[in-house]
Amino acid sequence: MDFREDINNAVKVLREGGVILYPTDTIWGLGCDATNGEAVKRIFEIKRRSDSKSLIVLVNGITMLERYVSSIPPAASAITDVTEKPVTIIYPGGKNLAPGVCGEDGSVGMRITSDSFCSELITRFRKPVVSTSANFSDAESPGNFSGIDAGIIGSVSYVVRHRQDDNTKYKPSPVIKVNSDGTIKIIRI
Repeated sequence: MDFREDINNAVKVLREGGVILYPTDTIWGLGCDATNGEAVKRIFEIKRRSDSKSLIVLVNGITMLERYVSSIPPAASAITDVTEKPVTIIYPGGKNLAPGVCGEDGSVGMRITSDSFCSELITRFRKPVVSTSANFSDAESPGNFSGIDAGIIGSVSYVVRHRQDDNTKYKPSPVIKVNSDGTIKIIRI
């Protein structure tokens, strides 16, 4: 199966409200339409995770980001301008997203992806995609496809083939919270 066919299949599943298992710009993730409440609920069920924990969302650029956050603090823009590696920023307020995506305080973790597969997937889907690690809650995040639990693989609607044979050990992105007053808190390095 080629890259295009994988994208087509994944987009079809996302449009139908399903959950995909896919390689992100960092580790493998569970993904769904970030605006579909039932799909988001399914992610929490698969991960056996409390819905009080928020989810990370991938977007394909600043234009899409602006549609799903209330504001972009200057400090957040500065961070994305100087980082070469993927970084997730927690923005003060999310909007137009499904319940469960944002934190209890209304904040939302978003990452602008530069990965070719993820960018094409999101561009074709035309909406942000949830990106939460492909593991059960409280289990270690798998560094590559071979580390994903069979229970996770068997619970999704579609498993992307792209990068399954890549044995590189990837790590989750750093997470930085940027408050509306410009203060910054490092959540994960």
